[in-house]
This record gives sequence, C-alpha cells and structure tokens, in this order.
Amino acid sequence: MTSFLKMLVACSGLIACALLASCGGSSKPPADFSLSSAPGSITLAPGGPPQQISVNAVPANGFTDMVSVAITGLPSGVTAQPSSLMLTPGTAQNIAVSAAPSAAAGSATLTLTGTSGAISHTSAVTATIAPPPPPDFSLSVAPASLTITAGASGSPVSVTANPLNSFAGNVTVSIAGLPAGVTANPATVGLTPGTSQSTTLSATPTTPPAVSTLTFTGTSGGLTHNAVLALNVLGATTTIAPDVTTFHYDLSRSGLNAKETILTPANVNSTQFGKVGFYSMDGKVDAQPLYLANVAMGGKFHNVIYAASEHGSMYAFDADDGSQLWKVSLLGSGETPSDDHRCSQISPEIGISATPVIDRKQGANGTIFAVATSKDANGGYHQRLHALDLTTGSEIGSPTEVTATYPGTGDNSQNGNVIFDPAQYAERAALLLLNGNIYTAWTSHCDQGLYTGWIIAYSESTLQQTQLLNVTPNGSRGSIWMSGAGMAADSNGFIYLLDADGTFDTTLDMNGFPSKGDYGNAILKLSTANGKLTVADYFTMYNTQSLSVQDVDLGSGGPLLLPDQIDSQGTVHRLIVGAGKDRNIYLADRDNLGKFNPATNPMDNNIYQELPGANLGPAYSSAAYFNGVLYYAADGDALKAYPMTNAKMATTPSSVSPTKFSHPGPTPTISANGVQNGIVWALDSSVGRLAILHAYDPANLAHELYNSSQAPNGRDSFGNGNKFITPMVVNGKVYVGTPTGVAVFGLLSP
Repeated sequence: MTSFLKMLVACSGLIACALLASCGGSSKPPADFSLSSAPGSITLAPGGPPQQISVNAVPANGFTDMVSVAITGLPSGVTAQPSSLMLTPGTAQNIAVSAAPSAAAGSATLTLTGTSGAISHTSAVTATIAPPPPPDFSLSVAPASLTITAGASGSPVSVTANPLNSFAGNVTVSIAGLPAGVTANPATVGLTPGTSQSTTLSATPTTPPAVSTLTFTGTSGGLTHNAVLALNVLGATTTIAPDVTTFHYDLSRSGLNAKETILTPANVNSTQFGKVGFYSMDGKVDAQPLYLANVAMGGKFHNVIYAASEHGSMYAFDADDGSQLWKVSLLGSGETPSDDHRCSQISPEIGISATPVIDRKQGANGTIFAVATSKDANGGYHQRLHALDLTTGSEIGSPTEVTATYPGTGDNSQNGNVIFDPAQYAERAALLLLNGNIYTAWTSHCDQGLYTGWIIAYSESTLQQTQLLNVTPNGSRGSIWMSGAGMAADSNGFIYLLDADGTFDTTLDMNGFPSKGDYGNAILKLSTANGKLTVADYFTMYNTQSLSVQDVDLGSGGPLLLPDQIDSQGTVHRLIVGAGKDRNIYLADRDNLGKFNPATNPMDNNIYQELPGANLGPAYSSAAYFNGVLYYAADGDALKAYPMTNAKMATTPSSVSPTKFSHPGPTPTISANGVQNGIVWALDSSVGRLAILHAYDPANLAHELYNSSQAPNGRDSFGNGNKFITPMVVNGKVYVGTPTGVAVFGLLSP
C-alpha cells in the first residue's frame, strides 16, 4: 500500500508539472516591439526646409517581423515624405515633414502607428508651424573692396536689394563715407528687389590717397539695411608693383615675374647692386616670402612682405623701409613648434614650412592662409590651417585642425580606413589656392614611420574640409613634398604634382589605372570636378617599383606647366615638365601623361619626351621658364638652359652656368620687363655653408651678372644657407629666406 501511494504521489506531481507547463508557467513572453521616434517635437517654417523624424521599431523577445508605420494628424498644408514606412526591427528610417507656404500657424500632434500582424504601437511627435516671417530684404554690394586711382576713369559698384519672404517694395539707397574728392554717380540709387543697379565711383585728379569704408544704406518704409565697401584711393602718381601671392609667382609655377621694371642686366652688378636690408625673425625661413603692393594699414599704404618662420610666426614688413608692421604666433596656448622627429629635412624645429598663399579679395581686408605645426604640453602634435587678416595678422575665425580618414588598408589603417596622424606628417609643399579651395599636400619626416600620400582641401571662406584624396590608400609611402614647390593648376581646374617613392600597383584596370588606387612615384593629374578629388591621369616609369625601393623617386622635384607649345605641324601641345632623383628630365603631355608601361626598355616609357641623364645629380628643385627656354639645376650640377623648339626640349643645353651648385641645388627664378631685361636668379644655399645669390644673363648663362660674394669685405654676405629656398624678385628687390630672417637685395644708394 505504501509503495502504491508513493507511485500515486509521483504521478500526481508529473501531471501537475505538465498542467503547469501547458498553462505557460515556464514559457517565454511573446515577441513584441516598441515604436520610438525622435525628436519629440519639430518646428516647421511655411515653405521652409523639411524636418526629419527618425522612426525605429525596437524589437523585444526575439521579434523579427517587418513593421508597417503610418503617420496621422497632419494639419492642412503639412505633408510627410514618405507617407508610410516599412521598418526592419532595429533599423531606423526617416520621414521628412514639411509645411507648404500656405500652412497656417499652430501646433498639432502627429501620431506614428506601427503595425505588425495583430500587434500595434504608437509614438507621438509635436509639430509646431511657425508664423511666416514678415517681408524683408538684405542689401549687398559688389565688389566688397575697390581700389580707384585719382584722375582715372570711374569704377562701377553693383548694388542689389535681395528680397526675403516675398518682399516687393521699392528700396532707396544712400551712400556715406565718401572721402573728399570722391563722388558716386548716381549719389542715390533706387532699387527694385532682385534687380541690380550700378553707381560709379570716381576720384578727381587732385584727390589725395585715402582709405575709407563706404556705407550703403537701403530704406523701404520702416525697413533699413546696410552694406559696406572698403575703398582705397591711390594718388595720381602712385605706381603699383605686381603682387606675389603664391609660390613661384603663379599657378603654373613658371618662376617668372614679367613685370619687373627696376632691375636690369645693366644695373645688377656688384657696384650698383647688393644687400640693402635684413628682416630679423625668430626662426628659419623655409617658406618663400610673398609680396603685396599698396596695402592700407593705419591710414596709409604700404608695400608689404609677408614671411613665415619655423618657430610658428607670421610677419608683415614694410618692403620700402623694412619696419615690422605686425607679427603673430600661430601656435596654440602653451604650445611650442614641433621637434624635428630626428629628421634633418626640417630641423631643428617645425612651425610654418610651406609657402603660404594670399587672396586679397577674401575677407574684409584680404587673407593670408598658412599651415602651422605645433606640439602641446602633453606631447600631442597638431597641424592647423590658419586664415589671417592681411592688415593686422589677426585670425579670421578659428584655425582648423587637420584630420582625415580615407578608405584603404595601407599603412596606419584601422577598420578599413587609413588615418591621418598629425605627428607623422609635415606640410612642406607650397599651398595652392584654386577656385575657392586651399589645397594642402603632406609628407613624412624623412622616410620613417607609417605614412601615405595625402592631398586635403579646405574652403577658403569657412576653413572646413571640402575635398580629400589619398594616392597610396592600400599601400605605403607616396608622400608629397617636392622640395617645397607647390602643386600646379591649369585653367580647367586640374591639379598636377609629383609624388615620392611608394607603392605602385602594377596590376592595372581596363583603363590603365592601378587596380588598388596606389600611385607612388608618379606625375599625377588630379580632377576637381563636382567638388571631388580624383586621379584623372598619371605617368610613372617602367621600373617604378625598383626605383622606389632605392629611394629614387620623382617626388623630390616640383612641376611646371608650360605655356601652350606648337609643333612643326601646327599642333598645340599642353605640357608639364618635372624631374626627380633618377637624373632624367620628363616632359609630359597634360592631355595624355602616359600612364605605365611595364616594358624593360626605358625608351618604352609612354612619355611625350624624356631626357635621360640630363642632370648630373638628383633634382631637389623646380624649373623656371622665360622666352621659350626652360632653366633647370640639380644637386651638384650647373644651371642649364634648354630651348623649346617645335614643342620639344633641346636634348643638350644652349648655355650652362660657370657655377656648379652644392646640395640641394637651386630652384631658379626669373625677373623681366615683358620679354626684355631678363635676369635668372639662383641661390647656392647649402646648410652649414655661406649662401650665395647669383644672377645670370638668360641668353647666356655663362655670363654671370652678379653674385653676393663679389663685393669686398663681405658687404653682401647674408649668412649660411637654408635648404630649398627660392629667391623672390619684385619691385626692384630680391628677397631670400635665411636661417634667421629674410635678406633683401636691391640697388645701392649712390
């Protein structure tokens, strides 16, 4: 009996357990979801841009079904796009809600209902329709700054009342702030909204030089708005020297100032010409100085030299009397210039290495852009792009910290992107200003560390990054330094550069481009179409890989874009010239650079013209061009002249300088008055040795006009050399960067 009872109890327990399970006592809760939306409230402007609502079905208990979402409660004139959604659980989608111009002001609750089978959940968003703003207008003038000359013909200024919120009234514009002797015709302008009218500013022949801010005031009923114009008035006898706003004078990097009216072969000699000044600075001057004529500062005009130091400072000097107009540091608070990373290329400190670039029309007084490198108290490195007011040196907005990631698996990559490490790079190549963008190009510290080839662009008006390209994203090296030369650009918006040794993908796609996008050791043509940097064409040597292994690369030299050349058949050729460490000079067709031919014969290079062994040493330099002749010099070699005939370079130079230049060899520059009075300037500037400035007759380089060691008693000595320095010649003077400042040469006082 006892055993029977035990069995009965056991069976009862099993039955109870079974019954409990069937009632769900131990089952999982059903799959479900919740519906979320963000933000919780939106404000709509009638006729304004749509506002986004993010909607998500958040799964619970393993819910995986699709969820259909509808939106209700939309007021009249308010629409949602799309009007319904189909959500995958856990993946948010957006609904754009907008109000038509006719939508009435007020608030409404928008209900989002998510349904999946028998399951339904809601989420609410409050939508407020703002009352339409009243009709108004803004006033604008163009240009924003203007220079007029006393006694010259008048200059028009366009004035526009820009309608806002259906404004349709008439606007009357008056002008205040005209200096004595300056008139506006008409003095008062009547405007119809959206239609520009002009007034012409003129100065009488006796009007003295002046700087003024004109205020244009537009009035319509109770509405008043202003616009300003910066006016410079030049005296009738004021002459204007050409501005030098970028490396090597222009975007083609020609190295020619063809508006030099003071210096001639007749007066550039050791009797009449020599060192006339020195601008002391707080560090090495590796960047080429820049020049602006007639800059209004403190109520008077100055011809100004802008120079940067490796201590991170920017200077403005009066080019006529040598006085310092302003000096600013581009280092952050508590920061120092970067150390040299145990690399002698830029040493002992790194501040501003690349030649800045100037836009006289950007900002209220014009802007100079520069990249500065620094190191903070915690050992962190920084690369920043700065925009400075030309008249004060003050920052225009906040400098932009250079950061970048680019798809690729090359050196210093993470999760499928190569990362720009500010400690690893230096901005050595001169800045390029093209179509409103500042282009920077980056190199390593010697060949050490993990690095790739970066080109990064920023808006000149906002300093925000606009374009980005890495030319070795799936490899290594391939940096851009070009011994301080600048990337060149043509009138069609294409950019040209020579990059250094690095990965080149010899497996090509069907169009002849490297399959992985790695272009180390090449001449590159970049497209800027549609606001995006891409490689449009390239050239590299048949043995590019072995040259990169040996550190024999094109990237040690800079590019020069030649004026259009015409061959014997009348065909026009658009050419680029460059040279690097392999001692060859390459002349390439910019419309067909040549790409890559893996044949083992160097004469099979798909290049327009090649001069093998033209240089006795590596080229750490760029060419200059004048009167149909290219001027080139290399490390340990003489300066050589190569005439262009029928769109080809002479295979042997027409003349050679008596001097062979020490390391690194010079980048020549040329001054001339049109095609007359040409002078070729070259600097023997080796670190640790006295630097010497040379001047040659361009028609015969064997005829040296002057060098700075000729005068007795070291009269024209300016200290030791500094690598990669290019003389800058303008308005009767030659400016040379040195380890401690800028040396100035010109005509000596009688």
